[in-house]
Amino acid sequence: MVSWGGSSLSLVAPTSVCASKIFFYSCVITFRPMNANDARERIHQLTVELNDHNHRYYVLNNPTISDFDFDQLLKELENLETQFPELTDPNSPTKRVGGDITDKFEKVKHRHPMLSLSNTYSRDEIREWEERVHKGLGESADLFSSNQVEYVMELKYDGLAISLTYENGKLVRGVTRGDGETGEDITANIRTIRTVPLSLRGNHPGEFEIRGEVFMPKKEFERLNAERLEQGEEPYANPRNTAAGTLKQQDSGEVAKRKLDCFLYSVYADNLPYDNHFDSLTHAAEWGFKAPSFRDQYIGKTTGIDGIMSFIEYWDQHRHQLPFEIDGIVIKVNNYAQQEELGLTAKSPRWAIAYKFKAETVSTLLHKITYQVGRTGAITPVANLEPVYLAGTTVKRASLHNADQIAKLDIREGDTVFVEKGGEIIPKVVGVDTSKRTSMSMPHHYITHCPECNTALIRNEGEAQHYCPNENGCPPQIKGKMEHFISRKAMNIEGMGTETIAGLYDKGLLTNVADIYDLRADQLTGLEFVVTDEFGENPKRRSMQEKSVNNLLHGVIASKNIPFERVLFALGIRFVGETVAKKLGKHFRNIDNIQQASIEQLLEAEEIGDKIAGSIRQWFADEKNLNILNRLRNAGLQFETQMAEPVRASDKLSGKTFVVSGVFNSFSRDGIKVSIESNGGKVSGSISKKTDFVVAGDKMGPEKRKKAEDLGVAIISEDDYIKLIGE
Repeated sequence: MVSWGGSSLSLVAPTSVCASKIFFYSCVITFRPMNANDARERIHQLTVELNDHNHRYYVLNNPTISDFDFDQLLKELENLETQFPELTDPNSPTKRVGGDITDKFEKVKHRHPMLSLSNTYSRDEIREWEERVHKGLGESADLFSSNQVEYVMELKYDGLAISLTYENGKLVRGVTRGDGETGEDITANIRTIRTVPLSLRGNHPGEFEIRGEVFMPKKEFERLNAERLEQGEEPYANPRNTAAGTLKQQDSGEVAKRKLDCFLYSVYADNLPYDNHFDSLTHAAEWGFKAPSFRDQYIGKTTGIDGIMSFIEYWDQHRHQLPFEIDGIVIKVNNYAQQEELGLTAKSPRWAIAYKFKAETVSTLLHKITYQVGRTGAITPVANLEPVYLAGTTVKRASLHNADQIAKLDIREGDTVFVEKGGEIIPKVVGVDTSKRTSMSMPHHYITHCPECNTALIRNEGEAQHYCPNENGCPPQIKGKMEHFISRKAMNIEGMGTETIAGLYDKGLLTNVADIYDLRADQLTGLEFVVTDEFGENPKRRSMQEKSVNNLLHGVIASKNIPFERVLFALGIRFVGETVAKKLGKHFRNIDNIQQASIEQLLEAEEIGDKIAGSIRQWFADEKNLNILNRLRNAGLQFETQMAEPVRASDKLSGKTFVVSGVFNSFSRDGIKVSIESNGGKVSGSISKKTDFVVAGDKMGPEKRKKAEDLGVAIISEDDYIKLIGE
């Protein structure tokens, strides 16, 4: 009897032997449900195995099975946890993909305050700090005795500080630094980080706290920004802020998609078995943590100032080769007893200091200011520079952001400018060396017409950027809309990319997204065109062969099954991103309802404000958009949601509109919204004269309360709501 996939397989011995000595075997497969004891054993086995593979892949960088095999094991565990929910561990490997939703992050007081480090940009001040350490330890007689004070040097990771608590080898809590005394419980989000062990290995303390830094790797940051640019959205400023914002997401499933990473670098416990910081970190790595090591030179030990300076010098020169951002070096006294003797100031420990690297800045010549047009028509000025080496790459162009930035810095063509990269993915001009400006220099006048189609630019009140309003006639906007339409999170058309879009547009085969569904093999096979990069440079010839044409056309056909919410996102309506499209699909169910909805009706949908509602109405008022929409409908795209209708419990709230605010005892915030809808009511994201009730929980926003009172909208408590639905 062999257990297999939750069932059993019985192998039966030979049934007969004939004169010719031929054996006949029979195989009987019987399926029986796995019992709880078998499931518990298999779940434990899978958990141990998956945790080990996860550690090998993400921490040791030494995987021993394929991604496919790992996914199969994970799927088996997910199935077992679905069948036996009572056996699910909060630290199960399945929690890595997220899915938990929270309305709030609970405040948690740190057992040991998370103090900030004093920092300096001066190497002389590092020398002075080292002298103070010796004096603080009472070593006046032998001030620089090399065997009395040992220092540990570590990279200063540019991310978000966290504190993790483990009990009996299990992760029980992950908390942000907060104000140093109190942080926020983000455990569900921490569990999605693959380099944070959920269960420990080896001989570890029964209960301890370990601190570290969550960060976003450079490649992931670049991938995320490439997606945002493709969707016509502003790129994120730097990896640090993006990592911090990601950890504060309320949907852990979204956090999991961002592929955050983490280094752990400080252990706290009442009775640590080690007397120094370095040994604690070494053993933390044995317990399963991703901790800095000698192997990768992310940590060093020394007994004097020369060793400290050598470590600083090395990483000041090599930091740009790292796969993540650092902004300095942290130096600590290694011995715990010496740390305790040196003590703390009100804000920081005396036994540690951070040396911060200066943001790398270079000067170069600005030859010309040109302008790019984005998918949404946004105009971005670009500084075309004399090539200069900066932060590990050769920089030829830098962002000038907008007209206000150019005016503020008085940037002119022919200027010698200062360029900085820092944590930004795009280099930026941060200043001008006016001492090198010639007498012939003239102030720069921002363009008034689109550089691509010559349409007069507009600038909306309260916005920094200028826009080209010719969205249906401006080539970069047309191509940008099609690139957005075929992108992975939208229609995901395999075999069609940015270069193909540009080539087919130049050949006159594509003028809008509907044309994609009219493409034929005889038009495409053997077609040749020239493509360039985003700056119109580096031309190369492309030829479409039969195989690539077949892949493209199969991708077009497959896209007709993409769900309505993604089709709506693909249309490229301004301010209707991926999340807003889902909310609209859930609320209105189909494209016709959205098209016919008034501003007031649009505002009733969750998370839809005046700006989004106005943009939607404007899009549907354009006859050209409606023609494209009809062609897409005729092509067979999905314009009705397949999401299940909310289960109707009653009609007690029929015709009533509710706004939900605050934190509740009997419901989560999403739960009370589901309850309202299941009883026939509507949920709105903002209070208006059409709101019937505001359900006020704990910590309701004072502005919402005031607005409800000013408009005379009834404010009811959670208990009042429960009475209202009669439950």
